[in-house]
Amino acid sequence: MDGYHAWMLIAASLVLLMTAPGLALFYGGMSRSKSVLNMMMMSFGALAIVGVVYVLWGYSMSYSDDDVATLFANPFTLFGLQDLDPSAYITVAFQLTFAVITAALISGAIADRVKFSAWMVFVPIWVTLSYFPLAHMVWGGGFLSHNPDGLAALVFGTVGEGAEKVAEIAPIDYAGGTVVHINAGVAGLVLALLIGTRIGFGKTPMKPHNLPLTMIGAGLLWFGWFGFNVGSIVFASDDPDAMYTQFVSETGLVWLNTTVATCAAVLGWLLLEKIRDGKATSLGAASGIVAGLVAITPACGALSPVGSIILGLVAGVLCALAVGLKYRFGFDDSLDVVGVHLVGGLVGTIGIGFLATAGGLFYGDGAKLLGVQVLVAVFAMLWTALATLLIGLAIKATIGWRVDEEDEIAGIDFVEHGESGYDLTVAGGTRRTPAQSTQKEGVPA
Repeated sequence: MDGYHAWMLIAASLVLLMTAPGLALFYGGMSRSKSVLNMMMMSFGALAIVGVVYVLWGYSMSYSDDDVATLFANPFTLFGLQDLDPSAYITVAFQLTFAVITAALISGAIADRVKFSAWMVFVPIWVTLSYFPLAHMVWGGGFLSHNPDGLAALVFGTVGEGAEKVAEIAPIDYAGGTVVHINAGVAGLVLALLIGTRIGFGKTPMKPHNLPLTMIGAGLLWFGWFGFNVGSIVFASDDPDAMYTQFVSETGLVWLNTTVATCAAVLGWLLLEKIRDGKATSLGAASGIVAGLVAITPACGALSPVGSIILGLVAGVLCALAVGLKYRFGFDDSLDVVGVHLVGGLVGTIGIGFLATAGGLFYGDGAKLLGVQVLVAVFAMLWTALATLLIGLAIKATIGWRVDEEDEIAGIDFVEHGESGYDLTVAGGTRRTPAQSTQKEGVPA
């Protein structure tokens, strides 16, 4: 399986590409011109700090065998990857990139108003209290897996005896519907509510400043997502021939499902925009790409290609509707993390219960899998909400989240980083920041 290991290194690199530059460009283009650098720096900062933390205790806390109450693993068992077989380094590399992008996704919900220092304090604590435990619970054999002492087993019982005893109905999360997207979406919602709205939210237009950047970022995310989903295969046998057969058939299905679900989501989003607003937008296309990718992430190995098209179409429509909820309910989810990642993650996670070819309600297998998927999603949301709230309140009471009001108006890029994304020269050689230029013309920066 040398080819498999080579592929996994490529897959890890593709997922790393999703954060920087993929997500950085996607979010950077959606932000205002006076905060584009800060927005991109939040992605790069998350990459830097989670990469270090993951090697020190993140992998141990997620996947070591020293389980703590099925909720997380002992962070010191493999601290710094001590005593870990070097052959597992490829797995560490792949899983590291998942932790990175999950943290980075949250930043879009709190754009334009947060101290960079507060963000850099939040990230390592959040992955420790929220991401690593959920990764263990879902993928590390913990409470939200097939574990005989887990949630699914408590509700629907177990099968097998002794070491072979597992939950009768095992939850399905192929590549991160709960661990990544519901996790990040709930965290974004909690922080948006806790930190408050941007100055002028709901009164002043806050449009994306550079949609070409956003579309380039969306394209890079789609490209990198093949590493995200296709690389998440878990082999059911140690026999080389069986592994090869599974690899060839399953990876092809996952690649195809990822592609067609995303295509359908784009069409669903654009169709809704055309019917509702009269125009299909480039921002809608880029957002539809991400919505489809999010929804198919947990389901890509469990659905047929036709089922994936249905799931993607539903995700595109529901996420397009959901992004407007922030105006109705008054929470400032700046770049639609809640509307796309939380809603898309829920659509994908729960949609498995309807559309899975083995266990799905629409395939005549009853509602047990659907029930398990709903319970897992609810538990994940509660865990993340509590962890994020505790960390958010602690930061608010100490170093504080918000930049000063004057600094937010002037532009967070210069205040936090001493730089400007665009250095404009006008007649006479005078230089102005984008914020100064657009404010003088009466256009929101």
